[in-house]
Amino acid sequence: MENLGASIVLRMEMITHGQTNGDREEIQEQFGRERTDGDREENLRTILPTMLQQFFDGHRIHCSCEGKRWRERYLDYYDDDYDDDFDFDDDTDPDRRAEVALQTRDGSSCKVITKECLLAAQREDIQRVMELLSLKEHQARTLLIHYRWDVDKVFEVLVEKGKDRLYAEACVMVQDDDNLNSTHCSSLALCEICMEEVPVYKMTTMDCGHCFCNNCWTEHFVVKINEGQSRRISCMAHKCYVVCDEDKIRNYVSEKDPDLAEQFDRYLLESYIEDNKRVKWCPSVPHCGNAIRIEYDEYCEVECACGVQFCFSCSSEAHSPCSCQMWELWTQKCRDESETINWITVNTKNCPKCHKPVEKNGGCNLVKCICGQSFCWLCGGATGFDHTWDSIRGHTCGRFKEEYTANVARATSEIMRYSHYHDRFKAHSDSLKAEITLKEKLQRKISNMEARELEIKNYDWVTNGAERLFRSRRIISYSYPFAYYMFSDTFLSEEMTKEERNIKKNLFEDHQQQLEGHIEKLSGFLEEPFDMYLEEKVMESRMRIMNLSKTADVLCKNLYDYIDNEILLHLGTTINIVPYRSKGADKAVELDL
Repeated sequence: MENLGASIVLRMEMITHGQTNGDREEIQEQFGRERTDGDREENLRTILPTMLQQFFDGHRIHCSCEGKRWRERYLDYYDDDYDDDFDFDDDTDPDRRAEVALQTRDGSSCKVITKECLLAAQREDIQRVMELLSLKEHQARTLLIHYRWDVDKVFEVLVEKGKDRLYAEACVMVQDDDNLNSTHCSSLALCEICMEEVPVYKMTTMDCGHCFCNNCWTEHFVVKINEGQSRRISCMAHKCYVVCDEDKIRNYVSEKDPDLAEQFDRYLLESYIEDNKRVKWCPSVPHCGNAIRIEYDEYCEVECACGVQFCFSCSSEAHSPCSCQMWELWTQKCRDESETINWITVNTKNCPKCHKPVEKNGGCNLVKCICGQSFCWLCGGATGFDHTWDSIRGHTCGRFKEEYTANVARATSEIMRYSHYHDRFKAHSDSLKAEITLKEKLQRKISNMEARELEIKNYDWVTNGAERLFRSRRIISYSYPFAYYMFSDTFLSEEMTKEERNIKKNLFEDHQQQLEGHIEKLSGFLEEPFDMYLEEKVMESRMRIMNLSKTADVLCKNLYDYIDNEILLHLGTTINIVPYRSKGADKAVELDL
C-alpha cells in the first residue's frame, strides 16, 4: 500500500511540476524506497481518495493513457464505488490520448490573474484544502500562507508527517465548536489580559482555547494589523502561536475602525501573490494591475497580457540564456560603470596617507597629494619633498616588483575583455530596439503584395520571419553576458581548469558566430523591398526567409543544448537557465474560473 501511494504521489508531482529526467530519478529515489511507518500508511489510506479525485478533476493534471493504469492499481485497494469517479474514455485510442496530453502540457502553462479574478483564484486553492482536510476557511488559509500557497506541498507534508505535524508547523489548531463554546459556564469571567471580570458573552475563545475579553482582542488585532502582521495574527496568550480566526478579527476591527478592517482584507488578498512562489506581479511600468500564475517550472520566461516579457524567477526582463545571478551581476556592473575602477587602477596611485587616488600630471616621479603628503610614483611609498633630478632624499625603490606589473596587466586585460562583451551585447540590444519598428514596415509590405493580387495568398512567412528575428536577436544579445561570466577566471574558477574553460569557450563562440551570421542574413532579407519584386523573385525571397527562419531556430536550440549538455551538466554548482522555447516566452492566458 505504501509503495503504491508513494508512486501515485510521485506521478502527480512529476505531472504538476514537469520534472526533468534527473529530477524524476531523485524523486523516485526519495519516494520509491520501502517504508514501514504505520502512521504514513494510515495517512495515505485516509487522504489518497480525496487527493486523487481532486487531481484528476482539477486543472493541474493532464490525463494521459497511463491514467487508466494508475486507476486500476489504485482500485485494488479501495471499493468499486470509485470506479465511476475517473473517466478516461476507454474507447479512445491510447496513443491519441498520450498525444493530446503532450500537446496540452506544451501549451500555455501560465495564467493572467486580473484584479477582478484574484479573489476567485485564491478561493479556489482554499476550497481544495478545505475539502481535503475538512477545515474552516481561516484554517485552510493559514496552512496555505505557511506553505506559500503551494497546495501540492500541503499534500506532501500531510502524507509524510500526518495531520498533527501539518497543523503544528503552521500553528493551526482544530477543535470542535462545542468544546470552544463550553469553556465558560458562569455569567462572569476574568480576562487575564486586563484583569477585569466581564460577562461571558463579551468574551471570545479562539481555536487554541484561550479566552479573553473582546476589548483586549480588538486592541490586539489593531496593533498587529498596524505592525503589518495581518496575515498571521497569533493568540495573545503567553507562548501561544496559534493563528486567530480571521472572521473574528474582521468583525471586531470593523466595529472600531472600518478602514483598518478593509486594509486587513486587502492584506489577506494580496498574500496570495506576495507569499505565493507560483504567482508574481507583472513588473510593467506603469503597472498593468495583472499578476501571473505558473503551473510548472518557476525557471521560465512569461509574457503578460499587457505585452511585457519577464523572467518569472527574478522578475527582471527576459534574459535567457543568461542565468538570474549572471544577469544581476551584469546589470549591476553596467549600472555602476564599475570598469571605471579598473581605469583608476591602471592610471592612478593611492596616497599613502589619505588613500585617495592620485593621477600624475607631470614627468617627475615625486608627486604630492592634495592632503600635502609626498610619495614616490614608482613604488607608492611615502617620502619627503626634497629631491634632485635623479633621486628623492632618503628614498630608494629601484628594485623590480613583479606583483605591481601583474596587477596593472590584469586590470588592463579585464577592461578589454569587458569592452568586448559589452560592445556586442549593446550592439545586438540596439539592433533589437531598431528592428521592433520593422513590424510596421513589414505590414505595409504585406498590404502592397495583397493589393497586387499575387498567387501567394498566405504571408505568414513574413510575420513569422520577423518574430524569429526578434527572438534570435534577443538570445544572441544575452548570450554575451553569459559568456562573460561563465568563461571568466573568477566566476566558478574551481569548476573548470583553464584548458577546459578555453576549449568550451571556443566551441561556445562557434555556436555564437553561426547564429550571429544567420541572424544578420535574415535581418537583411526582411529589410529588402521584396514587395516591389516580380512574383518569381518574391517566391525566392519567401523561400530564403523561411529557410533562414528555420535555420535560426535550429541554431538557437543547438546553442542551448550546448550550454545544458556540455557546460552546465558538468558543473558541481547548480546554475539554472530558462529552457529554450521555439515560440519564445510563454504567453499567459486569462485564468478561467
